Amino acid sequence: MSYYDAEQIGIRCTLMRGGTSKGVYLHEHDLPPAGGERDALLLRMMGTPDVMQIDGLGGTHLVTSKIAIIGPATVEGADVDYTFAQAELDKPVIDYSGNCGNISAGVGPFAVDAGLVRPEEPFTEVRIHNTNTSKIMIAKVPVHQGRAKVKGDFAIAGVPGTGAEIFMDYRLTAGAKTGKVLPTGNRTDMLKLESGQDLEVTICDVANTIVFCRAEDIGLRGDEGPEEINHDHGLVQRLREIRGKAAERIGYASSWTKVDEESPFLPFVVFVSEPSAYKTLNGQPTEAKDMDFKARLIFMNRCHESMAGTGSMCIAAASRVPDSIVNQAMGNGAAEKETLSIGHPSGVMHVVVKTRKANNEAGMEIEALGFGRTARRIMEGTVFVPTGGGY
Repeated sequence: MSYYDAEQIGIRCTLMRGGTSKGVYLHEHDLPPAGGERDALLLRMMGTPDVMQIDGLGGTHLVTSKIAIIGPATVEGADVDYTFAQAELDKPVIDYSGNCGNISAGVGPFAVDAGLVRPEEPFTEVRIHNTNTSKIMIAKVPVHQGRAKVKGDFAIAGVPGTGAEIFMDYRLTAGAKTGKVLPTGNRTDMLKLESGQDLEVTICDVANTIVFCRAEDIGLRGDEGPEEINHDHGLVQRLREIRGKAAERIGYASSWTKVDEESPFLPFVVFVSEPSAYKTLNGQPTEAKDMDFKARLIFMNRCHESMAGTGSMCIAAASRVPDSIVNQAMGNGAAEKETLSIGHPSGVMHVVVKTRKANNEAGMEIEALGFGRTARRIMEGTVFVPTGGGY
């Protein structure tokens, strides 16, 4: 951290797109220690709270209001530590309870370009210790002339053009927060909603914790987009209740009504439905034959514009749990494929999942779990933060 004058602090930062998210990547030793002082600095840096984030680096959407803090590894078997921070938009909240798979995709390239790992060509494997979940992810980063490659022919739905594929290996993230793939020990549970409805759900914890339900059970088609969902106040409150009831069930919140205060990030809510044709956010047609099912992910009470990387990993794992909500939504034969195709608001995401039958609660064990992303450094420089903000 460098003081440039009496009124502002200058901190080096890198703005990166990771997958379908964008965030500020920071060196841990440039920041105050974890705690209130750091949080106050990050809030001011992002321009939160303000839905426009006009006085900071945030981009007015949750997917562009993310932070990655990178430092030396503190556990054996890792190359770097990575802490994910989600800045809220309209509330003074910095949340560390979960990870972001898309932002994770930028950590390997950042570490290579910042000299935190020794580059090897054509690929450098970066073992990333995510401090939020205490799990290790492995990023296979394409490298050329000692730098992370940017150009390539790999495309992901929700990002224009193509780039160099970074494969993210998540097979070590089962039980990310609770230590169990199925935190309740059940493949499905019933949540009693305030309306009196008994809603069948699956609560799964791989990469991040998600409560799954069927779109039709909450009065939806399954092909709704973010605008349709986010502007429906009644629906948002219903999804918040589902999230809160699941959070209370697994001990993330003392009461479902306190979920936004006690666990604002996790669990996500995902509602799934069978394959069907729909148009993406960009108006492009997506055909039923291109997907195994549709999924819409809700985090911090807003619909994700595409699909969270960690969300896709939990979805993929849940799809292999016999009789789970996700497993029931899949088309014929999808449970046997090693590439799962998830229809989301921006298109279709393809993930790798391979499991074997096991005599446990989930009925399976994970052998392979991962997905391809692209990432790109957009800007490197100094972000200025006014002094006097509690840091």
